[in-house]
Amino acid sequence: MSTRQVSSTDDPVIENLSQLVEPMVKGEKPKDSWRIGTEHEKFVYCTTDHHAPSYDEPGGIKDLLLATQEFGWEPVHENGNVIAMTGSDGAISLEPAGQLELSGAPLENLHETCNETGRHLQQVKAIGEKTGKGFLGMGMWPDKTRAELPTMPKGRYKIMKNHMPRVGTLGLDMMLRTCTIQVNLDYANEADMAQKFRVGLALQPLATALFANSPFTENKPNGYQSFRSHIWSDTDPHRTGMLPFVFDEDFGYQRYAEYMLDVPMYFIFRDGKYIDAAGLSFRDFLDGNLSVLPGEKPTLSDWNDHLSTAFPEVRLKSFLEMRGADGGPWNRICALPAFWVGLLYDQTALDAAWDRVKGWSMEEREELRNAVPALGLDTPIPNGEKLNDLAAEILEISSAGLTARNRLNVSGDNESGFLDPLREVVAKGKSPAAQLLDRYHGEWNGDVSKIYDEMSF
Repeated sequence: MSTRQVSSTDDPVIENLSQLVEPMVKGEKPKDSWRIGTEHEKFVYCTTDHHAPSYDEPGGIKDLLLATQEFGWEPVHENGNVIAMTGSDGAISLEPAGQLELSGAPLENLHETCNETGRHLQQVKAIGEKTGKGFLGMGMWPDKTRAELPTMPKGRYKIMKNHMPRVGTLGLDMMLRTCTIQVNLDYANEADMAQKFRVGLALQPLATALFANSPFTENKPNGYQSFRSHIWSDTDPHRTGMLPFVFDEDFGYQRYAEYMLDVPMYFIFRDGKYIDAAGLSFRDFLDGNLSVLPGEKPTLSDWNDHLSTAFPEVRLKSFLEMRGADGGPWNRICALPAFWVGLLYDQTALDAAWDRVKGWSMEEREELRNAVPALGLDTPIPNGEKLNDLAAEILEISSAGLTARNRLNVSGDNESGFLDPLREVVAKGKSPAAQLLDRYHGEWNGDVSKIYDEMSF
C-alpha cells in the first residue's frame, strides 16, 4: 500500500467532479513510454523458531529496514518510526504484520524487472543471514494465528484494523496473514484502458489459479488452493470484486470515478498524521460536510489516497494494477508481469485475449472467480472445458505478445522465457498449491513446517 510522507501545501482543492478523472487522464502514455512496475511481498520469520518478528525487537522489522541502508536505501519516517525505505529500485515498505514489500521502479522490460527482483532478494537475504531472518514466498502464512502476528506502527493500518471487523470476517486475515505479487501497467488512452481492464478482470481468475499458493492455515490444509483469494470475498464488499460495470460499453474514467465515490473512506492525511474517516462518504467530503473535517473540501492528494483504498481484482489509478496472484518464489515474481505484459502490451495479443473471453456473461465471470480459490486449474469454464485448458491457450497468446515486443537481453533472448514456470504448472495440470498439498500428504507426512525449507528465498 502507498506511503504518504507529507501533506502538500500547493495541492489543488477539488472544486468540480471533472477533476476526479485527472489522475486517470494523466496516466495516459504513448506506447513507447509504457513501463512495468512490479510489487511483491514476502513473510519475514526468525530462523531459530519461525516466529514473525515484531517491529521493535532486536533484529526486528525496524532493524531490518535500516540495515538496507548498506545498499543505498534511505529511510522514510512517520511519527518518528521508520516505515519504508526508498532507493533507485523503488521503495521497500511494510504491510500490516511486517510483510516486506518491494514496490519496484517503472522499468522498460522484463529483463530489468527480474534483475531488480534479484537484487532486492540478494540484499534482504544478506541482511537476513546476519540477523537470523528468513523470507517466505507464500500467499498466506501457513502456520501463524492472527494472535501470533505483530502489527506495524503505520497510521493507516491502525484505522483499517479497527474498521475491518465491521464489514467482513476475513479482513484482518487479509491484512495480517497474506502476501501477493502485483504488476502495474500503462495505457495509451481511455479506450485502451477499458480494453485492458476488461481482459484483466476476465482473466484474473486464471492468474489466481496459476499462482495459487496458500493451501495451509494454522498448520493444516484449509480446503483452498488460494485461500488468499478466498479471503478477499469476505473482506469488504464495498471495495472488492469483479466490477461488472467495467464490461459495459460506456465504461471509462468517469464511471470508475463514480464507483470510487461510492467506496467508503478509510482516512484523511493531514500534517503528517492519518485522521480516521472509516465508513464516511467522499461525496460528503466534496460538499464540505465530512464530520471529521467540517467545512473542509478534499484536495487531489486526498482523492489519490482514496483511489488506493479500493481492492477490486483489477484497480485503476494512473495505471492498472493486476491483483489476483498469491505471493511466491523468485521465478513466479518474474512470471506474473510477463504473463500480463504479453497479453496487454501487444495489440494483437490483447485482441486475441479479449476474443477468447468476451462472450462470457457476467454471471459466468463471477462463478469462475468464486470457484477458483478452491478448485484452481480444475475450475470449469463456460465452454465446458477446465481452466487449465484455457491456460494453455492464454499462455500461447502471452508468449506471442512477448515475442512481438522483441525486448532482448544481452544473450539475445526475448522475454517469453519468463513464462516457463507457468508452462510447467500447465503441463502438470496442478497449481503450485496443489503440488504443495501432494507433498504434505506424501513426503512431508503432514508436517507443514517443511514449507520453510521449500519456499524460503
